[in-house]
Amino acid sequence: MESIHRFSHWLLPISVAEICLRNQKKLRFSINSIVRLSSFRKPLSKPIPLDLKDYFHHEVIPSRRIQSSSLLRAGWFLGLGNKKKEMFPDIVKAGDPVLHEPAQELSVEEIGSDRIQNIIDDMIKVMRKGPGVGLAAPQIGVPFKIIVLEDTKEYISYAPKEEVKAQNRRPFDLLVIVNPKLKQKSNKTALFFEGCLSIDGYRAMVERYLEVEVKGLDRNGVPIKVDASGWQARILQHECDHLEGTLYVDKMVPKTFRVVDNLELPLAMGCPKLGVR
Repeated sequence: MESIHRFSHWLLPISVAEICLRNQKKLRFSINSIVRLSSFRKPLSKPIPLDLKDYFHHEVIPSRRIQSSSLLRAGWFLGLGNKKKEMFPDIVKAGDPVLHEPAQELSVEEIGSDRIQNIIDDMIKVMRKGPGVGLAAPQIGVPFKIIVLEDTKEYISYAPKEEVKAQNRRPFDLLVIVNPKLKQKSNKTALFFEGCLSIDGYRAMVERYLEVEVKGLDRNGVPIKVDASGWQARILQHECDHLEGTLYVDKMVPKTFRVVDNLELPLAMGCPKLGVR
């Protein structure tokens, strides 16, 4: 579940890697300009070679290699040394059948296997990289009933205080739940905008129960029960929906779907108000 706006474009400084890549583009432009201008001048005793072999130790350097060296320099500057870039699974986007079909349950023996443990580790990394506050296994193309969720003080600090209070949003530690079974604890509901890493850049209003109970197994196969309210209850409902092949857009209030940039615009006439019902 995606609940953190893409603040990095305006809050964080431009990365050193990006600066290196920009300088690389300028270098290419300069070289191309020299090559083009040379055709209008008198022939030189030694023409500029188009493949630049004589200027790079008799070896053609493809653009990909130039980019890699730029990133390596940026990594060195950032103190990363020669560490290999960590690879993450791609987030599956809406339309892929794995997001629209029920996932499979796992046995205790399967949960303890290296394969499933690696999947759980990947899910946590992808969720945090998103950044998001929840992720279901189908979102990385794995049709198993596994969800991970986490909300931190840092994430919450990016949201307006009035919004945090209205959503009853509080930080909680990382949760890994396998084969979750969710049930409502009351009939009270609330309407708020939701987002999803599989439908990145969009939001829509969804009605959710305010209090739920989820039972399942932790990553060690031990039974676990979570009583949740407020925003944590919403995250659990959102992620458990993924395991049934349901996306939030399948439950959204009509006429509320919008891009993130339009979140502050007023609702269409006839739409219910945000908040507890």
